[in-house]
Amino acid sequence: MTIGYITLGQRDVEAALPFYDAALGAIGYGRGPLDGGWAFYGKGDAPGVGLCKPFDGQEARAGNGVMIGFKADNRDQVQAAHAAALAQGGTDEGAPGFRPPEATSGFYGAYMRDATGNKLCVFTTVEA
Repeated sequence: MTIGYITLGQRDVEAALPFYDAALGAIGYGRGPLDGGWAFYGKGDAPGVGLCKPFDGQEARAGNGVMIGFKADNRDQVQAAHAAALAQGGTDEGAPGFRPPEATSGFYGAYMRDATGNKLCVFTTVEA
């Protein structure tokens, strides 16, 4: 697996945009549209960086809201990684499936935490 993206928790995503626009823009990353409270930056095949409020509703701080996303080749790998993580003592943060759940193509992922509480996602993209 390779790293697909990371997220960084923010207290105020919109207020954080000028800093990230400047800092990441200086190294060639571009920002997509602000969508549902998320802002994503990307550059070619490099791992993306997403800014968001932490999903758990707690105050953003270093480490809270951070999630490492690993890109898989297909849905079978996503399902296998999720099952293996749970079998090794991980906790479920979201079963394998499309996001949003009503989708039938696009982002397909699973979420888990390790014993320390670090949140991981394994995902792939599925064409219609």
